[in-house]
Amino acid sequence: MSLKIHTIENAPEKSKAILEGVKAKFGFVPNLMGIFAASPEILQAYLTVSSLLDKTSLTETERQIALLAANSVNNCEYCMAVHSTVSKMQNLPADLIEAVRGNSAIGDRKLEAFRQFVIAVTEKRGFVEADEIAAFLDAGYTEQNILEVILAVAMKTLSNYTNHIAETPLDEAFAPAKWKKAAA
Repeated sequence: MSLKIHTIENAPEKSKAILEGVKAKFGFVPNLMGIFAASPEILQAYLTVSSLLDKTSLTETERQIALLAANSVNNCEYCMAVHSTVSKMQNLPADLIEAVRGNSAIGDRKLEAFRQFVIAVTEKRGFVEADEIAAFLDAGYTEQNILEVILAVAMKTLSNYTNHIAETPLDEAFAPAKWKKAAA
């Protein structure tokens, strides 16, 4: 089922100002934000969670790995393209982006432990094993980082599930980073 993509002009009144802010920040209103606009609350929730994630102790690289890895597990083609584009704009190494997009190991041991933990949290819906938590902590992460990973996964749950239901078409701006999950 395809859900309606709202514009600033036809969005519910409570979403219009929020979409104006999105357009000011990104130069356009991404299709996902236009879909979220049907519910000003989810639109605001997503943007708020995104803003809070940016304030965590995670590095930009770790935040993007978390978002990309959750997108991969959740098979979200739209968000994978968006966050691949953002990762490139943030100057993350191309081989790192491609490793996460391809569900391959990252050469950096600490970042690979991070990626594996995000995958475990997402796949297991939080029911991770004690040894998975220990591996994450042993790699140099903290209990705070565990909670920050959960925040990133929660953010991606909002967008990934919406994209699955809405069948969100990919914006032209993200088309160069189009992605399909490799067959198992």
